Amino acid sequence: MAGNLVPSGPTLAVFASDRGPGDAERASIMSQAGSYLARRGARLVCLAEDDVIAVPLITSARAAGGDVIIIADDETRVPNALLEIALERISDPEARLARLVALADGLVGLPGSLASAASLYAAWIAAGAGNGRKPVVLLNRNRAFEVMRGYVADVVSHSVHKHDRIVQFTDQIEDLWNRITWMVNEVR
Repeated sequence: MAGNLVPSGPTLAVFASDRGPGDAERASIMSQAGSYLARRGARLVCLAEDDVIAVPLITSARAAGGDVIIIADDETRVPNALLEIALERISDPEARLARLVALADGLVGLPGSLASAASLYAAWIAAGAGNGRKPVVLLNRNRAFEVMRGYVADVVSHSVHKHDRIVQFTDQIEDLWNRITWMVNEVR
């Protein structure tokens, strides 16, 4: 089964959504990111809740030979194309986040909906926000995370020691990989 592969790189919880208003190129960004991260040996862990699942991210990662694990609620329908992927169903929302955080070395946010940004924030809090154990890199393509960038600059930078080793922003997928692997290796 795909979920039993041993990745050569870090395990990354990737938060993305192509539902709701926002950037029209989100599906393309997810496809690029999934393929790029998988080709570099990352294992991806994706949250599937309320029938929102990052299909372009997952399918492109799998097409590139990557390993993906889906952590889902009980109601989310997984498309037939994804049935061979490792799937863990956990009914309790807090337990789902705890499992996702336990698997991940770092968190990655791609441009998406408010729901995916909220899930990313909840996972960061569940991981012990600001303690440096789970770094976060946000792909700020088309200024998708500009509000969060302001929050980090205005609040986190004054309250969290070495915040730049915990949260970073980039607008390039290649740079996202460089930053997250550097940050994950710093934590290890």
